[in-house]
Amino acid sequence: MTLLPRLSLASQRRLTGAMQVLLVGIVAYGFLAGEQKAVSNGVIALLVTLVPAALERRYDLPLDPWLALWITTAVFLHTVGSAGFYARVEWWDHMTHALSASLVAAVGYTTLRAIDLHSDGIRIPSRFAFVFIVLIVLAFGVLWELFEFGLDIVATETGIDMPLAQHGLDDTVLDLMYNTAGAVLVGLFGQAHLAGVAELVRDRIFGSATE
Repeated sequence: MTLLPRLSLASQRRLTGAMQVLLVGIVAYGFLAGEQKAVSNGVIALLVTLVPAALERRYDLPLDPWLALWITTAVFLHTVGSAGFYARVEWWDHMTHALSASLVAAVGYTTLRAIDLHSDGIRIPSRFAFVFIVLIVLAFGVLWELFEFGLDIVATETGIDMPLAQHGLDDTVLDLMYNTAGAVLVGLFGQAHLAGVAELVRDRIFGSATE
């Protein structure tokens, strides 16, 4: 498993903080301009960026700053996309799908690895973990597309502007393809980076395997 180069811890924290400030700015802009999507997506994204800090306080689970940066980048780019970049930049949606899918893959792998570490009766080879990561993302991607389809129906029936929408069958297929690309990247490189996170989850939530 290959470790990718990282920014310094200080740089990671600065980037995370800068994106959080920009998210606050997007929410403020949405209120002033009457842009409902900017407000709803911005608020949700800002709350998601606070999850790592909440996990540390609630479960004594200190996550590496790079993970907070990963989460913040994914929700920040989606919020920027919903504020206009999805319509103006053709590849923006593909990028955010791949990045969001990589987060889903990371959560799936971390959970699987934590269970593997917790139980002496379970042994999960790295090759199976790779397949598991891809399948988890594919399944989640299908559910997400169904969710967007449901929002489209509600929007059509009620006239309410929804924060998410589908844009045809071709767009759905491309979304699933880029979801798979994000999962494959995590399968190739993420296992090495997420091993420490899985051990923390095992120790803090599931309890040590030796207890």
